[in-house]
Amino acid sequence: MWWRPRHLRTQLILLIVAVLVLAQAVSLWILIGERNLAVRAALGFEAVGRAANIVRLLEEAPEDLHPAILRAADSPLVRFSMAPVPSVDHTAHDDDRGLVEARLRSLLDDDTSREIRVELHDVEGRILPLPNLSPDMAEIHRRMMQGELSTIELNLSIALKTGQWLNVGTRFSRPALQWPLVSVLSFGTTAGLLLIAVSWFLLTRLIGPLHRLSMVADSFGRGEETLPLPVTGPHELRELTEAFNRMQGRLSRLIADRTRVLGALGHDLRSPLTAMRVRVELVEEEETRETLTADIEEMQEMVDATLAFARGISEIEQPETMEVGEFLLQLSKDMLDAFEIDEGEEIHFRVRPRSLRRALRNVIENALRYGGSARVSWSADTTSVLIHVEDDGPGIPESAMEEVFEPFFRMEKSRSRDTGGHGLGLSIARTILRGQGGDITLENRESGGLSATISVPRDPEKDERRKS
Repeated sequence: MWWRPRHLRTQLILLIVAVLVLAQAVSLWILIGERNLAVRAALGFEAVGRAANIVRLLEEAPEDLHPAILRAADSPLVRFSMAPVPSVDHTAHDDDRGLVEARLRSLLDDDTSREIRVELHDVEGRILPLPNLSPDMAEIHRRMMQGELSTIELNLSIALKTGQWLNVGTRFSRPALQWPLVSVLSFGTTAGLLLIAVSWFLLTRLIGPLHRLSMVADSFGRGEETLPLPVTGPHELRELTEAFNRMQGRLSRLIADRTRVLGALGHDLRSPLTAMRVRVELVEEEETRETLTADIEEMQEMVDATLAFARGISEIEQPETMEVGEFLLQLSKDMLDAFEIDEGEEIHFRVRPRSLRRALRNVIENALRYGGSARVSWSADTTSVLIHVEDDGPGIPESAMEEVFEPFFRMEKSRSRDTGGHGLGLSIARTILRGQGGDITLENRESGGLSATISVPRDPEKDERRKS
């Protein structure tokens, strides 16, 4: 299975190291090719140069000295002989052979009058004992070439002025690829230590502000009060930070303005309602007066609920880390043990306790009012604590699962108007939970009744410290 690093810093460092290794491999491949060509050219031209010198000696020295000259010219890797016929029996050759011939003619100061034949080909395979090599030299050569040999065999036939032919035969090898220990350690130190250390330092300066941006965005999403981020780092990161600060300020102002408008509206409605209540008392017909009084009281209750809703949105409270079981046990005591609690594992979450208590109270009171009972349990996943509130009531239609969270929405059929409430309980609960980075969902139970699942962010660091 392919392993993919989780963090951007690790991914970038691995990418840099991979690119460096690839670049080094390509450079090494080019270097090996150029090195082989240079060595081949040097060895080939060295043999050609010796052949040109021998040609001059043979043509200028007396014939009786020719055998001595040939014996003196012979070496373990280059052989010289004279014969009436050339050892190279063909005259056609490719560009490489043409280079050898051109080099030889330039050394002999001969343009085209002398016939020169060149044979150049590769010999692949295992190392064989080379001609004229002593056993010790052959063994040294075998070890140096690591048991494999790619040999270039060069045969020359050069026409002499005496009518004879000088036949030259030599072999030279492409050098085997060597990996000196110093080179390997040097590459490992450069790529594995210096590069990683420098990349880690530079990327930390880049990833650090991004991590802070993520943490602040998460805190802001949970409704916590956050300060503008410091603008640091590269130009693109500075632009991102400035844009986030602007967005955070705009959202904060928007929420504050809407909350103030809603609160002011509910507050200002009290004055005309009070005036209407006074005027209603002047109505002489009793039935009409009672009807108007009931309507005014209902309007007054809706105004009070609206103000409570506005307070739930605008309430500022610092988050705290708490244990779920203890929090629910305290809530049960505050509500006079009105609901059952199923024991669960010890889990911590980070919430604004007063606001969360209000949201849970609304959900549990709904379960008690319309379901006749309430059972509370909890579980957790990697990021959230899940609090489950179940009742034994009739449930609600699937089509109304989202509508019940709308302000002032009431179920006319399944929930009597006489039971009280103005349709703001679940709306306030969802507003509070989403303001803390959580949410609430409803689901009808198969065995009957309704289940409300409340999610709030957990505090994994607290749990890890407790386990350790």
